[in-house]
Amino acid sequence: MSENRENLLVVDGMALLFRAFYATAVSKQFMFNQHGIPTNGVQGFMRHMFAAIRQSNPTHTLICWDMGSQTFRNELYDGYKAGRTAPPEEMIPQFDLAKEVATGFGFVNLGVPGFEADDCIGTITVQAASTISTTVLSGDKDLLQLIAPTNDVWIMQKGYGNYKRYNEVTFFEEMGITPRQFIDVKALMGDTSDGYPGVRGIGEKTAIKLIQEYESIEGVLSNLAKLKPAQQTKIQEDLAMLELSQKLARIHTEVPLEMNLDSLKYNGFREDAYSVIEKYGLKTLTRDVE
Repeated sequence: MSENRENLLVVDGMALLFRAFYATAVSKQFMFNQHGIPTNGVQGFMRHMFAAIRQSNPTHTLICWDMGSQTFRNELYDGYKAGRTAPPEEMIPQFDLAKEVATGFGFVNLGVPGFEADDCIGTITVQAASTISTTVLSGDKDLLQLIAPTNDVWIMQKGYGNYKRYNEVTFFEEMGITPRQFIDVKALMGDTSDGYPGVRGIGEKTAIKLIQEYESIEGVLSNLAKLKPAQQTKIQEDLAMLELSQKLARIHTEVPLEMNLDSLKYNGFREDAYSVIEKYGLKTLTRDVE
């Protein structure tokens, strides 16, 4: 991306919040505020935000959120994310609190019922492509399919401000495929976290090799006779699931939303940032806004 172009930092809110919560929840450090509400996830979430801003130096910012468990993918497949457990009780009040605090610091929150945060992020990066560069921050590698000439994806690593930074070149160097081909790799291998199986018996290495050789799922199916007999059988037996998995793996980039770039302008913390910290009892953030 051009160093001189304006840059929109698009954040996967749930990814940051969950990572922050579990980093301290393991030792029961829930950091209850004066209202008796746990704040460990929210405080860690905001520290992740501050670290990302320091490193990406954005001109604009946006935080995207999931809006409940039911999306169009659940309508396509009952098993989608069906195996995920409910969040701990200390986490539940922090979902709304994180958004309130983010708003208090001047960030814009976005979520669309029926779609995942990933879909909102994908739609925003597509809409923004002609006017502004984007950097997506998440811990979810599914978002790597969104990498484009105007969009980088940063995957969080351990600690604050540590990211694996991907653009088209670094992604291809690591994976040997393009970001768009990553969708078909996911469709073939499935995703246990999201609950769809892909083609049973085909793992990541085989999926990548097939897409490298035949370029797409359509290419694989057109050359089925050239595959090993065992691979042919596996794919033929799971054709319907392969087609469904491809739909589930693909991030939807046409969510009904309109990006108002002016409203996303980032001009630093609001003047009343300290009052936000005091109101919600977020003492650990004091040093971040000094």
